[in-house]
Amino acid sequence: MTRAITADRWQSVRRAYRVTGARFAELVARVPDPHAMVTADWTVAETVAHVAMIAKMYTSLVRPESASILDDRGQNQVEKTTVDTVSVLNTLVLRDFRERDTEVLVAGLLADIEEVLRVTEDADPGTPLDWLGSSKVPLAGVLAHLVNELQIHGWDIAKALKLPWTIDPADAALFFDLFLVGVLSHDVGHLLDTDEPPRDRRIAVAFRSAYTSPVVLVLQRGRATAEEPGGPVDVRISFDPPTLNLMLFHRVGKVRSALTRKIVVSGPRPWLLPAFLRVVRLP
Repeated sequence: MTRAITADRWQSVRRAYRVTGARFAELVARVPDPHAMVTADWTVAETVAHVAMIAKMYTSLVRPESASILDDRGQNQVEKTTVDTVSVLNTLVLRDFRERDTEVLVAGLLADIEEVLRVTEDADPGTPLDWLGSSKVPLAGVLAHLVNELQIHGWDIAKALKLPWTIDPADAALFFDLFLVGVLSHDVGHLLDTDEPPRDRRIAVAFRSAYTSPVVLVLQRGRATAEEPGGPVDVRISFDPPTLNLMLFHRVGKVRSALTRKIVVSGPRPWLLPAFLRVVRLP
């Protein structure tokens, strides 16, 4: 399944790209100590450096004539990265990207956001681009990925330092609609490779929210794909986009998400969902 990305959806992700970047910059400006820990491993400055480096990589990605900003070692790691080894790539990139002045990082982040928007103004949002693990992601999905990175890491900073931060459901939905469905509709490459033996059993999970187009994600023989709704499904998931994203990236727990009714699981065979999520997963 390859869905056409509408002009409205393209404009939505472009707006979110700029607006979420500006909101993230405002949040970082309120941080009293850039050396404060945000996670067990990263300070505020390191978190901002991580997001700024992704934005810089995407600026290079949308300009085919430009050289990669990564060296051969980094580029090789990009090509062989799976969901489970993203942390290896992050460590490698952060070690080589040494800037930690948050004002400099934020200025670069905002400049790269504007450059991507300038370069892609007349581009086809469905153009497939090379991504991690030899996967292919549509251009609109690449923008949606950075929006999500800004939202998730903004949440990390705000939570650690008790600062206000909200995630707009419509903007959060772009990650699912344009990135996740986008990569499963194009070519997932090695991204979801796992040591678990593939099952012959087809598992179909229908996803629905007020902000996304209904879709069925299917896992069969270790291969994950996206399908239009209408056929038989094993599991149905109704979701709030910010909660789903935070849950998939291990920021909030599955039990809490279910108890608050932000994620509702139903369908004839809900017990198949854990096997599905062991393969269709995020870092």
